Amino acid sequence: MIAPKVLAFYLPQFHPIPENDKWWGKGFTEWTNVTKAKPLFKGHLQPKFPADLGYYDLRVPEVREQQAEMAKEYGVDGFVYYHYWFGNGKRLLNKPFDDVLASQTPNFPFCLCWANETWSGVWHGAPNKVLIKQEYPGIEDEKEHFKYLFNAFKDPRYIKVDGKPLFMVYNAINLPNPKEFAERIKTAALKAGFVGVYLMTSNLVTDEWDTKGNGFDGKVSNAFNKIFAHLRLQKTRIRKITDKLYRKDTREGVQIVDHSKLVEQTMFIKGTSDTYPIIVPNWDNTPRSGERGVVLLNSTPEVFELQVKKSIEFLEKYSAADKIIFVKSWNEWAEGNYLEPDTEFGFEYLEVIKKQKENIKALKL
Repeated sequence: MIAPKVLAFYLPQFHPIPENDKWWGKGFTEWTNVTKAKPLFKGHLQPKFPADLGYYDLRVPEVREQQAEMAKEYGVDGFVYYHYWFGNGKRLLNKPFDDVLASQTPNFPFCLCWANETWSGVWHGAPNKVLIKQEYPGIEDEKEHFKYLFNAFKDPRYIKVDGKPLFMVYNAINLPNPKEFAERIKTAALKAGFVGVYLMTSNLVTDEWDTKGNGFDGKVSNAFNKIFAHLRLQKTRIRKITDKLYRKDTREGVQIVDHSKLVEQTMFIKGTSDTYPIIVPNWDNTPRSGERGVVLLNSTPEVFELQVKKSIEFLEKYSAADKIIFVKSWNEWAEGNYLEPDTEFGFEYLEVIKKQKENIKALKL
């Protein structure tokens, strides 16, 4: 048994940018939402308070160093940075990663996930308000995008699978032609001197989508999302049938899902290409979306540990190019979705990862 790599999605948001100043007010970051959060029903623990790292600013190099040291100490093997390229060369939230590239610090593995989605006001009660649209202007813009990516790929810290840089497209189905995109980026990478690209799509895409037929080498399993959506739908039906009772229990609109029940029902299945499990420590996006939010109740380190064990079992059963467990996420605080220590559980979630990896290593002795 080989200990899997653990890669955590990383949100490079926690610093002000002009666009967010315009949309949400001067100096806005996700901490703005986190700190103003309030409990919306009995037993709802809000706000959440970061512990050791505090309310950090990702423009500060020491913060990024502390994050990497913490991740390394507890068995997280790398960060999957969300990367925002909206077309016509437009990028947002790029400063933290650009600084990581330019400074060559921290000395910690990473790869990129292109978060190719339009930003709207959906979580803020304005679903029809488009903040910035994801566009695909054509080949010339794609070439510029590839140049940027290849500059990251050549970094010695960049994570590779089978010697190929791992690049993830968050929603491959959104691409105008996923198969042609896959062919172009792989061909361009070969011409640039790489041995190819290990192209993946995220857990957003269903496991039934033909990743292999569309030129993708792997995907993050959709199993968690599938059960999550099913349980949310059940709650919505209950709300429609017994609206008065639902509003009494959880206020208007908040959807509650039992995390332990969700994990019990989660079953990873292999798609048409390499499939990798994903684990979710917690979720509560009410700091961002208020009564339109979704809350995972009963999120505990014990429930998280069950996910880790299920993931290890899946990776032992099905062969893939590498053994990787993806974690959503390292630091999505406004979605209540993070591994970083808070004042409620401290390092307990991180300790689960460290413990499980140490157990596997002990079996090899």
